Amino acid sequence: MASFNLTPSDPSTFILMGIPGLEAAQVLISIPFSMFYLIGLLGNFTILFVVGKEQTLHKPMYLLICMLALTDISISTSVMPKALCIFWFNLKDITVDGCLTQMFFFHAGMVMHSAILVTMAFDRYVAICDPLRYTIILTNARIAKLGLVGMIRAVLFILPGSLLLRRQPFCDNCIIPHTYCEYMAVAKMSCGDTTVNRMYDLVIVSVVFGLDLTLIGLSYGLIIRAVFRISSKKAHHKTLNTCTAHICVILTSYTPSLFSNLTHRYGLGIAPHVHIILSNLYFLIPTMLNPVIYGVKTKELRDRVVKYICRI
Repeated sequence: MASFNLTPSDPSTFILMGIPGLEAAQVLISIPFSMFYLIGLLGNFTILFVVGKEQTLHKPMYLLICMLALTDISISTSVMPKALCIFWFNLKDITVDGCLTQMFFFHAGMVMHSAILVTMAFDRYVAICDPLRYTIILTNARIAKLGLVGMIRAVLFILPGSLLLRRQPFCDNCIIPHTYCEYMAVAKMSCGDTTVNRMYDLVIVSVVFGLDLTLIGLSYGLIIRAVFRISSKKAHHKTLNTCTAHICVILTSYTPSLFSNLTHRYGLGIAPHVHIILSNLYFLIPTMLNPVIYGVKTKELRDRVVKYICRI
């Protein structure tokens, strides 16, 4: 068995192993991964194209859907090209700066994604609980400002973690058993004390998931209270139906993400290759499903997409 040198050094590259234990099956595994990625790109770019072309869709809700599409594209594209190079061409090397850059864009994208879901929940709250003031409270300009705030928050949350890792001394043979540079996977390659890095990561995850899920829960709690005040059952159904797409997106985004974070930190008896596969699916599945969910559940958007498809 090869012995690894655990003395501090200044390696110029890391090695991404892909899916350890399943090297022989990586080409087969790449088939669904690449399909999910391409379907996700096609769906999200379709939404961006249709909303961009249709003046009638230049509304706050559709601007938020476009923001979500952009973050889905950026998250998956920060990871999948390199992962597919590992699967297809065995190109496992990645520079330290390239690894940290990938890590920054991936995690910043995830934080931005969460911020957009919070804004969408607020959008649904205003649309249902204060519909007469909806166009006053949520203008296109205000949505753009909220998007900018979400982007700044993502940078402020993630950039310090990347800088902290850059200051760490890394050992020889920096082999990362993953398909991409995940924060804690890279931190484990350090020969120095990573207590601050681990605490920082835990705090950021707790704040993002804790705060954002609390705000989403509060919005939907107020929505449910407003719905129950409506006497008509038909109105109940119509009102809740406007939230269905957003609830589905929340479930597809947060559920696998929370599961992946828990298994990475606490193991939960799950084999490493299973965890790695799941950690890839947790951003590929939402990227692929989000355009489908909004395309099916949002009639105005669905009609415009069908119109353009029929022209082809």
